[in-house]
Amino acid sequence: MDILVQQLINGLVLGSVYALVALGYTMVYGILELINFAHGEVTMFGAMIALAVISALMGAGVDLPGVVIALLGLLTAIPACMLLGYGIERLAYRPLRNAPRLAPLITAIGVSIVLQNIAMLIWGRQYISFPPILPQGHHNLLGARITDVQILILITSVVLMIALTLLVKRTQLGRAMRATAQSPQLAGLMGVNANHVISLTFIIGSGIAAVAGVLVSAYYGLAHYYMGFLLGLKAFSAAVLGGIGNLAGAMLGGLLLGVIESLGAGYIGDITGGFLGSNYQDVFAFFVLIVVLIVRPSGLLGQASHDRA
Repeated sequence: MDILVQQLINGLVLGSVYALVALGYTMVYGILELINFAHGEVTMFGAMIALAVISALMGAGVDLPGVVIALLGLLTAIPACMLLGYGIERLAYRPLRNAPRLAPLITAIGVSIVLQNIAMLIWGRQYISFPPILPQGHHNLLGARITDVQILILITSVVLMIALTLLVKRTQLGRAMRATAQSPQLAGLMGVNANHVISLTFIIGSGIAAVAGVLVSAYYGLAHYYMGFLLGLKAFSAAVLGGIGNLAGAMLGGLLLGVIESLGAGYIGDITGGFLGSNYQDVFAFFVLIVVLIVRPSGLLGQASHDRA
């Protein structure tokens, strides 16, 4: 029982990060029906920029609490990633908005590769360690252990998910997003600047991606120029699992994928009689994803198309 609770805690923590990244995918798809494969690299840039700032402050001997130093790194990464997201939309995607569907898809993959190589040139190929500046305590919960970093990730993720939901459902910008998602032409006739709304969608999604990048690097204790690829792939899978284009679906899909992956890591050895180890957890998670999509191709909440953002 203790192992089950521990795996559930680990899965919820990991799934909350997937959900944050998946929100960026689903927001863009909900408006443009474009799969922004470069979104994972934006997450990676958030982690790398934050770590660069943290390392610079620590190297300069700044006498500040570790939490404050980490917060300064995060506050630098968020606007930097917002600017990066805006640049990607403005330079790479907007000129292809009326092009055949395949063109922006190939462009998105190309932007992803370009960002990976830029990060490699700036920070190198080596793994960069996240310094132990955050609280390192742990607590017991139903016989399992949950750390301060895991609690921080869960709280931050929940707050951001609620804030984004309120933004989309209750604000004028959210109404403009929903109108643009339904029909950019009709939204324009109602006075909505579709280009402005789409740019803001990329900016908001990129800011959330920066937070996710810092959280995942703090959780694993390291960052790497290639970390955004698999993270982005899993987050995209989570968005598809929940119903891409649906905010609630992205959240649900991220949490489910994280829990499935964690349970797979803990029990796949027992299920397969020791044939597969915990390193096959990704295979287990994607296998479940395939099964769900065979049964329900639109995703778990894919029918709620009118709530797209």
